[in-house]
Amino acid sequence: MTEQIEHVQCLIIGSGPAGYTAAIYAARADMKPVMYQGLQPGGQLTITTEVENYPGYPKGTHGPQMMEDFKAQAERFGTDIRWGLVTSVDFNGPVHKVVVDEKTTITADAVIIATGASAKWLGLESEQRLNGFGVSACAVCDGFFFRGQDVAIVGAGDTAAEEATYLAKLCKKVYMIVRRDEMRASKTMQHRVLNTPNIEVIFNSETKEILGGKTVEGAIIVNNKGEERKLDVTGFFVAIGHKPNTDIFKGWLNMDETGYIKTVPGTSKTNIPGVFATGDAQDNVYRQAVTAAGSGCMGALDAERYLVEKGAH
Repeated sequence: MTEQIEHVQCLIIGSGPAGYTAAIYAARADMKPVMYQGLQPGGQLTITTEVENYPGYPKGTHGPQMMEDFKAQAERFGTDIRWGLVTSVDFNGPVHKVVVDEKTTITADAVIIATGASAKWLGLESEQRLNGFGVSACAVCDGFFFRGQDVAIVGAGDTAAEEATYLAKLCKKVYMIVRRDEMRASKTMQHRVLNTPNIEVIFNSETKEILGGKTVEGAIIVNNKGEERKLDVTGFFVAIGHKPNTDIFKGWLNMDETGYIKTVPGTSKTNIPGVFATGDAQDNVYRQAVTAAGSGCMGALDAERYLVEKGAH
């Protein structure tokens, strides 16, 4: 069977706020972008029900609908949006090679990476079933909906500590469930948590079950002695980390120890000329839709300048 090879000027890998924004800018700049949507078209926002903190939606919106709006705008300007998963890359030489679904080879003058990151979960059936209905992996995104209520958060690192103190400002009571007998968070963050009166840290404990039919109605935790305790909570936050979806770029792009792609500060440029990283694939600090969209804009502008300098646009 002969190998299918197609050349494009600008290839966008991944769809979400970063990918779609990059597509809008790239298409308007006549870069004729081709986008492969990946395993989760629309990214993490497609598993988010209410979105109230994105500018321009005064009454809020739903994550999946918002991503449909982004997609429609990208298509309006001529982005070629395709189903498909990029399975390998070859960034040797001036033209970048990308294999889609292990069979189609795309060569591109510029590549914009927008593969995002995925939240790590506990692996409970009830956690997945109630995801978006009281279970969340983003306190900053969803904490507002639990104002004045009792909630639980799982995690022991800086992110968990930061999210617990954030929730404590909004919620009546925050239970922080820590698996070991100590937190991994920095001393400063630990002091902040332990000095916040409405945070109760429960050490040496794990979550056995999240209760509720259609929404969260409580959680069962178990300590290292096997003793169970029921927490009466209406919100359950998981803050055990995120994993950037960057495995296929290992060996090509510079990354930090957890796999986030390193970019030149203030730009979307990677260590490979013509390859640009945007959104949560390179952002382990903010991880918000609006910052992802901003970096998608940067990616497209950086790619356009690169192509102009190269004489390919």
